[in-house]
Formats: sequence, C-alpha cells, structure tokens
Amino acid sequence: MKMLKVSIMGGSGYTGSELLRLLINHPHISIDQITSRQDEGKCVADVFPFLEGKIDQIFTHPEKVTFDHSDLVFFATPNGVAMRYAKNLLDQGKKIIDLAADFRIKDISLWEHWYQMKHECPELAQKAVYGLTEINRDQIKEAQLIANPGCYPTAIQLALVPLLKKDVINESSIIIDAKSGISGAGKRQDTNLLMSEAYDNFNAYSVGGHRHEPEIEENLKLTTGNNKIDTVFVPHLLPMVRGIYATIYADLKMDTNVELINKMYTDFYQSSYFVNFLGHDQVPQTKSVRGSNQCKISFFKRKNRLIILSTIDNLVKGAAGQAIQNMNVMFGIEENIGLDIIPVSP
Repeated sequence: MKMLKVSIMGGSGYTGSELLRLLINHPHISIDQITSRQDEGKCVADVFPFLEGKIDQIFTHPEKVTFDHSDLVFFATPNGVAMRYAKNLLDQGKKIIDLAADFRIKDISLWEHWYQMKHECPELAQKAVYGLTEINRDQIKEAQLIANPGCYPTAIQLALVPLLKKDVINESSIIIDAKSGISGAGKRQDTNLLMSEAYDNFNAYSVGGHRHEPEIEENLKLTTGNNKIDTVFVPHLLPMVRGIYATIYADLKMDTNVELINKMYTDFYQSSYFVNFLGHDQVPQTKSVRGSNQCKISFFKRKNRLIILSTIDNLVKGAAGQAIQNMNVMFGIEENIGLDIIPVSP
C-alpha cells in the first residue's frame, strides 16, 4: 500500500513523543508535520534526544502549519483544542484521531459540566466513533473522526464489557479502584507531580468525582445497551512513571462458575491481538505491559463477588498505541503493525 502521511498536533508532550517513538518505525507511515507552541523552530531530536538520528523535522507553531499533504492528523493536545480545528480538517477530507477528550462523550451538557468549557462542535461529537478498538472495530473501519479513549476508561472497559454483555454482574454494584503512573497527568509542573513530592508517596485524588467516570458509564451503556450501569470510580496516583492498574469489584447476579467466566473472556477476546486474558487466580503486573500496547486481564471469585484485575501502559494502550491501532484499522492496515512491542523489563 502507499505510504500514509500523518501529522501530530501537540508533539512535545508525553503522548506526542510516544506517538513519534511508535510511528517512526511504522512501515506504512511517513511523518508530515509536528506542532508545538513552546518548542516552535526547534529540531524534534534536540527536544527528544532518544529520537536522534531517527527524525529530522522541526516543530512548527500550530497556527502556522498546513496539513495539505496529510492523510491523518493526530491531536495530542489539551482538552478543547481538537474541536477548534476538526470541522475544517474534516471538510478537507482529512481523518482525525483525537487523543484528548473533546469527542469522547456524546451527552454535550455532561461533557461541558465535567470539562468546564463550551463545546464548539457538538454535532461532530455525535458523529465521532469511540476508539476502543476491540469493541468498536467495525465502526472504526468507516470512521473519519475517532475519539481515542482515556487511559483509565480503556483498562476498565476492556475488563468489564465481556461480563456486562453476558449480563452476569450486577450493573449497579461496580466499584473501580484504579491507579496511574505520574505521566498520566501529562507534562505539567504541578507540585504534586514533582519527583520529590510523588516519590515514596501514594494517594487517591478526585474522590468526589473524576471526569473519566461519565466517559466510562456512557460508553459502557452504549456498548452493552444496559442503561442501568452505575459505577463508583476512585483514581489514585502511583509513584512510578507509567502504568494503569484497575481493581474492579462487582457482584454476580447468579452463582456463575469460574469455567464459564473464563469462557466469556476467552471467547470475547479470541481475535484481539492486544488483550491477554490470563484466566482465574492470576495477578497481572504493570511491568508486564510497560512500553507495550497490551492489556492484561484476570479475575478472582470470592463467594458471589468478582474481583477483576486489568493493567495497561497509560502512554501506549492508554493513548498513543491505541491511537495507532485505530489508525491501522481505519486505513485497512493489519492491526498490530508498528505495535508488536515486547514489554520493557526490568
């Protein structure tokens, strides 16, 4: 197939640099434009020395760039940016994958409540395809605009969908205790994200409500057709760079044996390259997915309750890797191309 030209809006953050790391070795991709306000005019390899000898582009200011030759534009920008550019790019026939939250929630009043801004193109939010690849693969094939899921919602929904589809867990009993590495907050200078503050520390945050909770609930409802889904989600900050670890508790609706639950997961993900179902009584580790596009899932059964464990790398399967996985599906490329990465260990 012909080489696809892709551009990255917001190439100097953690997600943007991860996109570059993965795209550079993709056999069907050439990188067109890379934007950054703060690093305008600088060589990309000077800002990211790990790319030295691999890329010769410079960062361009987002207001000075054109995407005339791009087939696809990734938005690795803060929330509220992609929606300002999307209509114009779509009218030009470009495809878009937004790694921020502009198009993840279709209920616009709910989105505006959680993101504290007015949505500039609510009609596009209705047309956008939610890019959880394993769940919406068929819609992604035909999509022009993809809303790449958040990192927490990716790990959590992949763990829950097979069970909710089979209606074996009580949809109002779901409690989600999830942890993230520091890079999940992006490249920010908040005091609590400094190494001297985060190291040797552990804490919950947004306990009163996190903006990923409505994303999780809305998309689980759309996926399963069950409008009674009601979750409690509490995120935590781990003193490490990468990783999402979700521990999910849910009551069974009936006495369901371990073998049947094993079969539900195995059947659901039998054709999914990046979901590794470990089975019953196994404990996945964040290091077992670090730097990879994999999601590892397992479960335990205690009396009439399931404890489901799910882990991903927040920058890969939770962001850049899933975006590239969606790109592959959109353009008819084999899904694992450019993403067949062995996790980094130790």
